[in-house]
Amino acid sequence: MDRFDAMRAFVRVVEAGSFTKAAQTLHMNRTSLTQLIQQLEARLRVKLLNRTTRKVNVTADGAVYFERVVRVLAELDDIETSLPGADAAPRGQLRVDVPSPFATLILVPALPQFHARFPDIEFELGASDRKVDLIGENVDCVVRGGEMTDQSLVARRVGELRLGVYAAPAYLARAGVPVHPRELEQSQHRIVRFRWSNSSNGFPYEMRSGEERLKLQGRHILAVDDGNAYLAAGLAGLGALWLPDYMARAHVAQGTLVPLFQEWCVDPMPLYLAYPPNRHVSKKLRVFIDWVVELMAGHGAGAEVRSPASRS
Repeated sequence: MDRFDAMRAFVRVVEAGSFTKAAQTLHMNRTSLTQLIQQLEARLRVKLLNRTTRKVNVTADGAVYFERVVRVLAELDDIETSLPGADAAPRGQLRVDVPSPFATLILVPALPQFHARFPDIEFELGASDRKVDLIGENVDCVVRGGEMTDQSLVARRVGELRLGVYAAPAYLARAGVPVHPRELEQSQHRIVRFRWSNSSNGFPYEMRSGEERLKLQGRHILAVDDGNAYLAAGLAGLGALWLPDYMARAHVAQGTLVPLFQEWCVDPMPLYLAYPPNRHVSKKLRVFIDWVVELMAGHGAGAEVRSPASRS
């Protein structure tokens, strides 16, 4: 038995709460993982986990062991990458989940530059707007728009997304061109509602012009929880949209979306990168976080305050 492999396997089982989930994320079969944990318990002569048919719970001894092992593995990773004679380049797999439009329009097109700098980092990228169980799914970090409400995560504000209101020409021909935002709440108008994973309600769109400030809800015939589907609904003429500039720019140039209320300002949407509080911030994760901040600054959406990671 390799002691460090067994320690890493134990940590993954505790984090995932399941031998099956842990085995999947470690790319090994469940039987081999079970044997590895059994060998570790035999070597330590203590029971680390209580197993039932439905779940795995850590014992009192296992909880103490887990806290110390997490620190040991983190220190080992730092030692291996900080020795003067060692290859200090970050390496290994990084599991990241980002919104689908952000992946398509910003992150993936820029990845060749990241790979040129860090050729030994391998990405496993999820492109979704769903709520991700970072620990259970063994995801290193997520990028999400909107205020962070999950207090169990460490979050860093990496940028702000400028927003505008848009509609398809076919929609405006049918419903009329609104002059004031309040007209979107009138009976002939519709919006496309975006359903945030952390709320059953739509985003309360806050806008201002001079001293006037308002929040809009509006009526809808469609609510979606995916950015690409949200954009597609607007292009199909199903209602007005609140879009980040990076999603709307090409469609405005092509004439498939028309900007509305250009004398009004929409409060920008904060963009956060978040990760579990007990997850060691490895060198590969640190360079990715710094690169995302740099990437957003290049898109004119850099964070106003580039402070160290803090709870949100």
